[in-house]
Amino acid sequence: MSSEPILIDATDQILGRLASYAAKNALNGNMVIVLNAEKAVISGRRSNIVEEAKHRLETRTLANQTTAPVHQRRPDLYLRRVIRGMLPWEKAKGRAAFHRVLVFIGTPEEYSKKKAERVPQADASRLSSPYMTLGDLAQEIGDWKNE
Repeated sequence: MSSEPILIDATDQILGRLASYAAKNALNGNMVIVLNAEKAVISGRRSNIVEEAKHRLETRTLANQTTAPVHQRRPDLYLRRVIRGMLPWEKAKGRAAFHRVLVFIGTPEEYSKKKAERVPQADASRLSSPYMTLGDLAQEIGDWKNE
């Protein structure tokens, strides 16, 4: 466990591999900060990714609305939810690890001077299939505007 947070730049990083790396470090007790969430990539054909995401948005409940699923549409919240899915959320250590994860759209002022690492296993240049960015997906399924 280190006192210095782990800064990760999500630019051109594969979403799932980046999320598993962040989840593992959070479980090990490290503070994990992910920058540029809108630039993370999801592999696959654009039409399939959007169709699957829109289908997921249809999941709801007719019972108590406080227990209904919450579907994130912003890139930072979407990535944070993916990371949560890789943690043992129902246990105390999973919840504590999730609270050690911060995800940002872009790079905030306080982290702009610091060096953010890249996950070598998650580099999108390894992909031979088509892909789309998380920002593009957020524009398709929500009202988020990429600026």
